[in-house]
Amino acid sequence: MDDLQTLYQQVILDHSRERNGFGDLPQNPSATSYQVNPTCGDEVTVAVDVADGELERMVWNGDGCSISQASLSIMTDLIDGKSVEEIGSLYRDFETMMHSRNRGVDEQLLDHLEDGAALEGTSQFPNRIKCALLGWYALKDALAKTGVNIVEEGQDG
Repeated sequence: MDDLQTLYQQVILDHSRERNGFGDLPQNPSATSYQVNPTCGDEVTVAVDVADGELERMVWNGDGCSISQASLSIMTDLIDGKSVEEIGSLYRDFETMMHSRNRGVDEQLLDHLEDGAALEGTSQFPNRIKCALLGWYALKDALAKTGVNIVEEGQDG
């Protein structure tokens, strides 16, 4: 195993233990989204607070494999303090990477995803792609319920 693979494995393990953003869901969030991966049983609920079309806070709670938990933790770190446009760009880049089937993606995209790049190798396993994308899909859905669309570039919800 090369040094980069070892580093990436450690990043995933660290994030799956740290679980940044994990906590008790707020009483009255702007919106929530519950997502489940029926293939493996991973599940997550993401709660968001949105004001003036911007994400103010996101909290998640759920259980799953180390890939889903690490992805949620990494996502939390990536979106912290970001505008909706920046979150949309991260979402699209992460989805592009996860659908690459580990055939390689642009280095700038990997740099943009920071620790998220550690999950690139999981894109070669179709059943693990769902694990890595679960939290991102929950975030997208919760934001959509507030009128914020992060899927299409240039849209302001």
